[in-house]
Amino acid sequence: MSIGAAILGCAGPTLTAEEKAFFRRVKPWGFILFKRNVETPDQVRALVDALRDTVGRADAPVLIDQEGGRVQRLGPPHWPPYPPGRAFGELKGNDPLLRREITRLGARLMAHDLAALGINVDCVPVLDVPDPKGHEIIGDRAYGKTPEEVALLGRAAAEGLIAGGVLPVIKHIPGHGRAMADSHLELPVVDASLDDLDGRDFAPFRVLSDMPMAMTAHVIYTAVDKKRPATTSKKVMKKVIRGAIGFDGLVMSDDLSMKALSGDFTERAKDSRAAGCDVVLHCNGSMAEMKAVVEGAGALKGRAAARAAAALGRLARSPEPFDVAEARARFDAAFDGKFAPQEVKA
Repeated sequence: MSIGAAILGCAGPTLTAEEKAFFRRVKPWGFILFKRNVETPDQVRALVDALRDTVGRADAPVLIDQEGGRVQRLGPPHWPPYPPGRAFGELKGNDPLLRREITRLGARLMAHDLAALGINVDCVPVLDVPDPKGHEIIGDRAYGKTPEEVALLGRAAAEGLIAGGVLPVIKHIPGHGRAMADSHLELPVVDASLDDLDGRDFAPFRVLSDMPMAMTAHVIYTAVDKKRPATTSKKVMKKVIRGAIGFDGLVMSDDLSMKALSGDFTERAKDSRAAGCDVVLHCNGSMAEMKAVVEGAGALKGRAAARAAAALGRLARSPEPFDVAEARARFDAAFDGKFAPQEVKA
């Protein structure tokens, strides 16, 4: 059975007959959910099961962006709110390890929410180090203002997810913090020197280079490649992601439908794979675009298939023991109840 080197979205809260037939035929490696796909816990569980049924793999990755703050696909009234990354970095306390403990706890609670739905991958942590002059697209999604703060809390979040049976995705490798534009809308160009990038932007990714999965940045780094963004740059992949950072896990592209990329969707997928992305990501559920993406992505084989298998091999067979009520109370107390669920429906 050939598996497609793509992660795809779907249009709504249930699969259409066309989507079912398409996914059965192309067998993407995984899927991603957005707010348009989410209504109630039972509905999400049914959708996740239906997606996996189309590819015939019980462990097929189902991803979501559940960071907290403004990037949170699951929220009230059925799921509790979570703070943005910055809130963890700004926690006050005499113990310097408090921020790390609460960051891990928040991620562990998120993993509990996700695992109950069958979702096994969260596109967290954000390891971008924000530049004060950079675009606000990262902003409060970052855990801190220094590479050290970002790396410390990024690892805490990743470990909390893994402990709860959910794989983390470090993003946006090799760093989006200096970007002066939103890559959803246009292509950012970063002119910093390689030394500056290595000491600041690449540093948190190097600390978490043992993580199973990473998502690229649609950003040009002129010190490495003057023409292509990281997603489609062989130079960035070889010299930086696999080289200076030393990441040997599965690399996925960021969403191919973002306006930072050029060319048609087949070209975008081909270029990303040719650069060294193991799989490509397409999020909006457009059938016409997905067909083009699948054509360009090709099959998951060779080293890419080995990395994909190794990533899924990091899934815990059983989550670590966890008292949810006690953990939630401790988490809410750390934030003075600011993010406590008022009423979470079943």
